[in-house]
Amino acid sequence: QVQLVESGGGLVQAGDSLRLSCAASGRTFSSYAMGWFRQAPGKEREFVAAMTGSGGTTSYRGPVKGRFTISRDNAKNTVYLQMNALTPEDSGVYVCAADSSFTDIVRLRGDYWGQGTQVTVSS
Repeated sequence: QVQLVESGGGLVQAGDSLRLSCAASGRTFSSYAMGWFRQAPGKEREFVAAMTGSGGTTSYRGPVKGRFTISRDNAKNTVYLQMNALTPEDSGVYVCAADSSFTDIVRLRGDYWGQGTQVTVSS
């Protein structure tokens, strides 16, 4: 199994930036596609961004394109989400996921999930 631990969330003002990290266990991190998702209280979890194991292909939710950037450092078994120009609508618990299939990640069907890190953006 794969264990995922997110960090980097916090309370920020609108327009600020945050960089989230997701550290993964295991020796085959580079073989997994990785994704970021978020969930606000009382709402469904939604896709934010995903990246293939090699880092060559990415996908983003429409509203975050141009503001968020997903990246990974396979040597450190870590995936990142750089979030710029944050708005209150970006608030929620951000969770990372791993799967051998990039398309499964995008479709919120990842095999492994972390517990999340809270992001709160005030107006």
